[in-house]
Amino acid sequence: MATLSDDDITRALAGLPGWDRAGSTIVKAFERSSFPAAVAFVVQVGFLAEAANHHPDIDIRWRTVRLALTTHDHGGLTPRDIELAAAIEGVA
Repeated sequence: MATLSDDDITRALAGLPGWDRAGSTIVKAFERSSFPAAVAFVVQVGFLAEAANHHPDIDIRWRTVRLALTTHDHGGLTPRDIELAAAIEGVA
């Protein structure tokens, strides 16, 4: 699978509100109403990630969940990252 061009990434992020590029990853922080709500959101993301066989880096800080997506084995961003970000938006 080929990595996305800078233009492809810019176009994809235009349709993913709140997602930003950070080098070879895309990242977004999701604020939840409580710590249990943040953990429940992570569980939802976990099921999406497992179904896609593509797993984000996840950081939980009290009510904030920060997700980072990249395709490590391809050395950058691929369509898999954009697809998973879109799926995450569907449950956010």
